[in-house]
Amino acid sequence: MKGLFKSKPRTPAELVRQTRELLMYIDLHWSTREAKREEKMAELSKLIRELKSILYGNSEAEPVSEACAQLTQEFFKENTLRLLIVCLPRLNLESRKDATQVVANLQRQQVHSRLIASDFLEANKDLLDILVSGYDDMDVALHYGCMLRECIRHQCIARCVLESENMKKLFDYIQLPNFDIASDAFSTFRELMTRHKSTVAEFLAKNYDWFFADFNEKLLSSSNYVTKRQAVKLLGDILLDRANSVIMIRYVSSKDNLIVLMNLMRESSKNIQTEAFHVFKLFVANQNKPPEVVSILVTNRNKILRLLGDFKLDKEDEQFEADKAQVMKEVASLL
Repeated sequence: MKGLFKSKPRTPAELVRQTRELLMYIDLHWSTREAKREEKMAELSKLIRELKSILYGNSEAEPVSEACAQLTQEFFKENTLRLLIVCLPRLNLESRKDATQVVANLQRQQVHSRLIASDFLEANKDLLDILVSGYDDMDVALHYGCMLRECIRHQCIARCVLESENMKKLFDYIQLPNFDIASDAFSTFRELMTRHKSTVAEFLAKNYDWFFADFNEKLLSSSNYVTKRQAVKLLGDILLDRANSVIMIRYVSSKDNLIVLMNLMRESSKNIQTEAFHVFKLFVANQNKPPEVVSILVTNRNKILRLLGDFKLDKEDEQFEADKAQVMKEVASLL
């Protein structure tokens, strides 16, 4: 007989509303007696799992676009995203993982051909502050970091982060002693500096002085091998991007930057040396070198030629050898 009275499946919109109500309860009544709280938390975990199942599908069925659109519309109608982000530290590990996947997927969901997550985040920029500051909390840092990278898929949101004080914070998070968190912060930083070309070029033009001062001092001069290696590789990617050609000319016209790169080429790590060489060759290739850059290259000519002459990659690379020969030729001919 029980089978006759099965409860009707909840619609995606109902699931979101019930999730929102539970999140509001937990946010307001976190100090309530433990038994009641545990009961609500278990219910919430189940709901978040169901939301994930609608968005991603499961072993039995693919996601249904209409259900995803209903869920997304309800999610951004009120403050469910805010509540989920704020309450994330109170969820258990599995629910945090599920919530992270839900937030990530929602960034890609379209309703009437619009990414409504982008509109919501632009109107609630303080949520980006919460996500970036999440790197301060070891328990949720990686979850917030993943959410943040999905949010900055939207160009307008990436611009918001680039133009905020959070950019300066990221330099500090990259230097945290916890390897996983520091690496995650660097992944976010790299995504911000490479995904949206025109926005990055605009940001660098406005913030050139402090950005590269911090980049040189905190990242390229880091005592951490991984940070230094990732940073010099990223520097090459930024400067070699066509959208940043004006920035590249400015960077390679600085004697201070040249000194930083020459020191990196003397590192014991071949990986760092190689990445540094790819940036150093831009200084040499610059047809309008300022006198102070020429002076440093001429003064250190013998050391540079000796270093490059001895420099061999572990695997044969014709392009590298050709570039190296050209750089040596240019340095040797400087007056």
